[in-house]
Parts: sequence; C-alpha cells; structure tokens
Amino acid sequence: MPDLPVPPRLRLGGRPMSVVGRARIYVCGVTPYDVTHLGHAATFVWVDVADRVLRRLGVRTEVCRNVTDVDDVLHDAAARRGAQPDRFAAVQQFHFERDMASLGVRRPTHEPRAHSFVPQVVELAEALLEVGAAYESAGSVYFRGSQVCLAAGLSPEQVHDQLAANGGRPDDPAKDDPVDQAVWQTSGPDEPAWPSPWGPGRPGWHAECTAMALSTYGSSLDLHAGGADLRFPHHAFESAQAEAATGVTPFARSWLHIGTVRLDGEKMAKSTGNLVFVRDLLARTEGSVVRALLLDRPYAQAWDYTETELERAGQRLDALRTAAGRPHGSDSAPAAVLTALVDDLDVSTAWDIAVEDGGQAARELAGVLAL
Repeated sequence: MPDLPVPPRLRLGGRPMSVVGRARIYVCGVTPYDVTHLGHAATFVWVDVADRVLRRLGVRTEVCRNVTDVDDVLHDAAARRGAQPDRFAAVQQFHFERDMASLGVRRPTHEPRAHSFVPQVVELAEALLEVGAAYESAGSVYFRGSQVCLAAGLSPEQVHDQLAANGGRPDDPAKDDPVDQAVWQTSGPDEPAWPSPWGPGRPGWHAECTAMALSTYGSSLDLHAGGADLRFPHHAFESAQAEAATGVTPFARSWLHIGTVRLDGEKMAKSTGNLVFVRDLLARTEGSVVRALLLDRPYAQAWDYTETELERAGQRLDALRTAAGRPHGSDSAPAAVLTALVDDLDVSTAWDIAVEDGGQAARELAGVLAL
C-alpha cells in the first residue's frame, strides 16, 4: 500500500501509544472448555485490527494471547464429560483456532499455556512474599488486595460480588482479608496440583496471566487487551501483582477493553447459557460478515446481537466491496480512512468515508481490516 500522510501513532482513549522498537501486545485468551461465542470473538477480532493498524503505520508488533488451561471451570467441565483436562482443553482449543481463522484473525506471535508456566507462578509468589505484597497461609499464597479494590472505585458490595463471580473466593477463611487473591492455592484431592515451597497446589487465575505476560515481555507491556468484564478484578490484580513484583509502573501503557456483547439485554456468558456461537453464524454466512458485525461500532461500546444487526453487517460489507470496485476516488480519502482508524480505532467513520468515496479509500480500508 502507498505511504499516506497520517498521524504516526495510534491513539487509544485519547492518548497516543508511543512505540520504540516494537509494540508488545498482550490479550487475555480463552479458557478452553467450550466453543467460541460472539463475545469471545469480539475481543480477538478487535485486537487483530489494532495489530493490523499498528503494522500499517510501520510498527513492528508482537501479540501474546494466552491459553488458560489451568482453571477450576475447565477441570469441572472435563470431569462432567469424563475426559482428562489436558486432552479436553486441546480439543476445545482446536475449535477456537478454527473459528479465529474463519474470522481472519492472525495467529499470535506467542501463545503461552498456563500449565507450562506453573514454575513462573511460583517465582512470582516468592517475589511478592519477598516485598511484603503477599503472605502465606494454610499452604496458599495470597496477594494483599485492599488497595487494588480501593483504586477500582467500586462499592464494597460490588467488590464482593465481582470477586465471588470471578473465582475470588471472598469467603476463604485462610485469608487475612476477603479481598485478598490467591497467587498460589492449595488443591483438593481431585484437583490438579503441582509441587511448591508451600505444598502441592495450583496457580491463581490472575497470577497465571501475570506470570505469562512477564515471562514473555519482561516488566511492562505497550498494549493490554481483553473484554471490558475483565477490567476488575482480573486486569486490576494482574497489573498490581506485576508492578509489586517488578517495581515497574505502569505494567501496561495502553489498554483496549472491548465492550460486552449482549443477547436480549443480558451479557453473553456460559454461566447463563445465552450464547450466540461463532460456528453457528459461520454455518450460514461468511466469516467476513461476522467480522464486519463486530467491527462496525466503537470498540468499547456494549451492544446487543440481533438478526437485524447481522443483516446490516452483510449490507455494509457489500457496500464496501462495491465501493472498492470503483477505479477512482479523491486523493485525500485514503488518508482520511487511516486517520479515522488511528483515532481510537474509529472503524465506522472510516467505513463511511470509504463507501462514500470509493476507489483506493475503500480498498485501503478493506485491506487494513482484512475484509
């Protein structure tokens, strides 16, 4: 593609994302215990677009997308189906990767799996104990969470509910404070366990991502991404643990939190069963239409999936492709498309410019968005 006079930096949340050498992107991946739903797909498609926009600006990027294959939910799901957790996770991961390929999502540069980073979680726990940010109790290591919860700006009731809903176990009697979070936790007789200085156990969820991100990139990231529902407690504790262990702040210089996808006004979640599966949509429409459905809106905006939205996405994609077939357009429109994308990934504005002007502007947008 030709060089265009566009701003040299991607802006997210109104702040420029300055990059020296390479952009280190980390995105919280899936817990592979079921097939991919539209809420999952939204996160990974948006991260793919951020990566592609950065590369269009000439930035060298690396994407790390972890696999949380050490998790109580995964263990329970495998047990219900009479399967070994590692084999069960591998099958689900295969289905996830097939869905991502159908949606045009590039494979990540790094794909760490939590089970391979248990020793690094032990090292993290030891580092947090050494600086006094964590304590050992009854064979578990807990990160002190009161300051993290205060910084989140939530009420005590909201903190309790969020922790309880995300495996935070606020009723754990071994804790000094209900909001403290396990970096290392003891395992029951039927739960996965690894050796540690505090006895057999397994990593805490937040600590898994902390250890994988630090092991992959060092003490800080350029861009951290994930669903908006991960902002607290997961991202808040992940960041706090990394900063306490390394002394480097901020852990992530930029954030990309993707808005929740809802069905009938309620967040899509496996716990409630109100899911729209990617594989079901791909059975009746092309992957580019689903990709357009996810991208033609502000990335941080929560929204409701409807059949009308899917039909509209198909129409918008047809209009873009028709516009791309026109041979000519204004000389300034391609740069205007990229300027919109650089400004907080404003895909909808870029799309409108591309469709109206056509020609190179439409081809530019289709190329950057992989449509």
